[in-house]
This record gives sequence, structure tokens and C-alpha cells, in this order.
Amino acid sequence: MADDVIGEIARPGAACGEVALGERGLTVPLGDGSTAYFNYYWLRDNCPTSFDRETRERVFDIFHEERAPVPASAHVDGDALEIVWQGDGHVTRHALDWLAHYAGGAPRPDPADLPRRPWYCDHYEHMARFPQPELMRDRALVAKWIEALLVDGVAIVTDMPDTDEGLTETARLIGQIRPTFFGTYFDVRTHIEPTNLAYTAKALELHTDTPAEDAAPGVQFLHCRANSVEGGRNLFLDGVAVANDLRAASPEDFALLSETLIPYYCEHDTYDMRSRQRVIELDSHGEVSGVTISQHMADIFDLPQTVLDSYYPAFCRFGRMLQSEKYVMRFGLRAGECIVFDNHRIVHGRAGYVAESGDRYLRGCYTDRGEMRSTYRTLTTQGRFR
Repeated sequence: MADDVIGEIARPGAACGEVALGERGLTVPLGDGSTAYFNYYWLRDNCPTSFDRETRERVFDIFHEERAPVPASAHVDGDALEIVWQGDGHVTRHALDWLAHYAGGAPRPDPADLPRRPWYCDHYEHMARFPQPELMRDRALVAKWIEALLVDGVAIVTDMPDTDEGLTETARLIGQIRPTFFGTYFDVRTHIEPTNLAYTAKALELHTDTPAEDAAPGVQFLHCRANSVEGGRNLFLDGVAVANDLRAASPEDFALLSETLIPYYCEHDTYDMRSRQRVIELDSHGEVSGVTISQHMADIFDLPQTVLDSYYPAFCRFGRMLQSEKYVMRFGLRAGECIVFDNHRIVHGRAGYVAESGDRYLRGCYTDRGEMRSTYRTLTTQGRFR
């Protein structure tokens, strides 16, 4: 039957049933009474047979097609568009409701693309909290935990085991442990020969971690194993809230910080890390998704001096806003708590403490934001192949 149809080559502009064929694509009526245009390459490339049902990967390679795909015929059959292609007679069936999702050229809906909720200095009492033993046995609760991280950027896990393994198993609920050039894990306590201010009892200014990496790690875990020292309060703020306020107050400064790349570095005896980052990060919607800020890892700004005439005042204005009491949440992390936060959004620091007054020990690691969003999708949606 397919061979008979192929013998009647459709002409551009001709209609096969309810479908109008053009030179490069066709127009098909959709279920809601509207019509939509689809490109022939796209229709052939995304034929349901192009994907392996077990691996869920694409197995059809359009690069191997010697000629541009052209239909021999196309018609609506019930709730599907059916196309028979010239040449090999391959048959493609696309559900009309599936086609409707792609008719406008909009990105595929993403359940992990949740609107962020800015917060301010009074957020501590409202911060989402999740008991670690319950997270370990309840995947639905893990989804709520990740949702809090996507929306607020920060949450506390309580009742943590006082073990290295407790941190590992908690982080792996979101994704694989993501090493940095510091290693896979890090221990925040006073070191004899420190290579980072975090490993001293000195105050640690507000910052995001490891900006000198090309892609800084996305999700940070800080597991408090002991905290009986005098001082050392945690300082946390929402970079999205501050950047949004800067955008409203000074659009010109906001544009400079969201468009201009500046250098960061981290150098010691065995490493020399360098990168260029924007201080304010925007997502695909143009909304603020995070910030990159670290005065102790900011390199010498190597921009043209005339650009710095405008850039430095904008940079300093934003830096002063980050110090404002309006934004900074101050609290003491307790032993058995693990604060988990988006390292590209949450700016954090620490007040100085008296090392001799007690014990302070935090163990940390990272996972990636992309893997966190992946886990959330698998926990909350069916996916395309189920």
C-alpha cells in the first residue's frame, strides 16, 4: 500500500485530505480547530520510531539521509497525523495533541522551572526543615525538599547522623557528589596552615563558593557536627532578592553587573584556578537566577579603564546592598543540622569566633543544580517514555 502511495508524489501546495503540503513543511488541523505548520525535517527526525523505548535515546540519525525528507502523502487519521515519506516509504504517526505542544516553538514545559520566591532577613523562622530519617524513606518528601530548594534556594535538614556517611547518603538523594579542585569533601574547622579563610576563626565575608571554577558547583551541603564556640554566627542572604531590588532601583547598574564578565582566581602552591563570571546571573526568562560574589577570590579587574568608570560604582553599590540588615539572616547552625542551599543564589558568610572557647566542625560537599532538577522531574512527573 505504501508503494502505491509513493507513486503519487505530492506536489507543494497540494492538500492530502485535510493536510496542506508546502515546499518545506505542511499545515495540519489540530484538535482545537486551529491549524499549525511543521517542518518536514522536524517531522521525520522526531518520528516516534526515532527513539529506542528501552534506552530512551534517539536512534534515528538524520545526518545519514541523503535527500531532504518529502512526504509522498499525509493525512489526519483519527487523532493522529500520518505521513508516508518518499524514498523508503517510512510511515510516521504523530498524535495531534503531541504536535500541539510544539506548534508555537516554545520550550518543552519543565516541572523544575519554578518561580523563585525572594526572602529577606526574617526568613530563618520560615525556612523549610526536613528530618533526615524521613527523607531517607519517603521519596515524596524528597520532592518537597527539592521544591523548597528550587523556590527559596535554602532548606535545613535536621536529625542528621553524626557520621561522614550521613552527609553522603543525604546528598545522594539529590545527585552524585560533585568534586571541586579542593577535593570531594571539605572540613570547616581551624587548620594549622590554612589555604582558605573558612579554615580559620576569622570572620568570613559574604560570598558564593568557588567562583574561580568555570562552572561553580550548584548545591552546597554544610553538615554541622559540633558548634559550641563563642561567636561564629552564620550569615545567609538571598542574592535574588538583592539583585531584584538593584534592578528596580538602578537598571543601568543592574545591566552592567548582569552583562559584564569579570575575573576570579584561586591560587596556591598546587593550583591556579581562573574564570570569568557575571556578578548577576539571569535565566532563560531574563529573571535573576543567582549571583557570583567573592571579594577574596575577585581577581584584578582587567576591563578597559573607561568601562571601570561605570562598572566599579555599580559593583560597589551592589556590594553595599549585600551588607544591608534588610537582607542578612543571622543564626547559629546547631549540631545535627545540615543547611543545604543553591550556591549560585545564596550568599553566605560567618562571623568570627573564639577558637579556644569550644569546638566548631562543619563537613561539606556539593551536588549539581542540573542533577537536582533532574531528580525533581523524575519524582513529580511521568516523563515522555512511560
